[in-house]
Amino acid sequence: MNTKKNPLQNKFIVCLLAVLCCLLWGSAFPSIKTGYKMFEIGAQDSVSQILFAGIRFSLAGVLAIIFGSMLQKKILFPKKTSWKMIGILSVFQTILQYIFFYIGLAHSSGVKSSIINGMSTFFAILLACLVRKQERLSLVKIIGCVLGTAGVIIVSLSGGSIGAGFALTGEGFILIASVSYAISSVMIKEFSAKENPVTLSGYQFVIGGLVMVAVGLLAGGKIYMTTPWGILLIIYMALISSVAYSLWGILLKYNPVSSVTIYGFSNPIFGALLSAFFLAEWDKLSVWYVVALALVSLGIYVVNRE
Repeated sequence: MNTKKNPLQNKFIVCLLAVLCCLLWGSAFPSIKTGYKMFEIGAQDSVSQILFAGIRFSLAGVLAIIFGSMLQKKILFPKKTSWKMIGILSVFQTILQYIFFYIGLAHSSGVKSSIINGMSTFFAILLACLVRKQERLSLVKIIGCVLGTAGVIIVSLSGGSIGAGFALTGEGFILIASVSYAISSVMIKEFSAKENPVTLSGYQFVIGGLVMVAVGLLAGGKIYMTTPWGILLIIYMALISSVAYSLWGILLKYNPVSSVTIYGFSNPIFGALLSAFFLAEWDKLSVWYVVALALVSLGIYVVNRE
């Protein structure tokens, strides 16, 4: 009997690829801020932000399909039975998550948004264990999530006070976006057993992105090209999504949801560090980021230890 383990189940390889995904997603923070300046999109202009995101994700889907087709030496096209799965993923992973996130962000403080959004990793593990029964919820996983959540809270609070109040269109929408992401993570774990995860990611991005473009345009969203560098930025942001989500989907196919999504707690830390580097926001960093990184790393270790 062949007991050879798939390389994508090797914890070291999983760690490298998951950290790469989170590093790419972290680079989206300064990229989005830079993009808003390049395309003259105001901080409160949610519909233009949705239009901008829709263009990014549509292109991300096209790139994922092209790269996946080149790697497999055949054109990636979903099976007839896969379109329903793609539709479900496009709703939860792209449309609901990002529309609610952008609108919620415009009506909530960045601190509270970061904390609530960071909880999506915790929600994904709970859904995988308690709802879909994909794995067992253990004390070790709970401890890992608590450590990761503590790290996210520390990173978020280092930028200011948490403030008071809870608004449906603010914190409520951010919460819906977080749960939507968690649902998509659990669903892609199941769907990837029936369809290529790169195919799923590529086509769901195309569909979800086009829906967001339509919503943005119909709601009056506008973007203005102020510099040719904006084209390169959109291409890079599309690559972030196409590469990171495709890799993430492949990792989820071969590993428990908890052992992969736990790395998601590092997204805000990478975002803060890369923002400091690329946007010259060094004054916003403090020793608390080291503490947060240590807590998140400990949480990842606890969940993934043998």
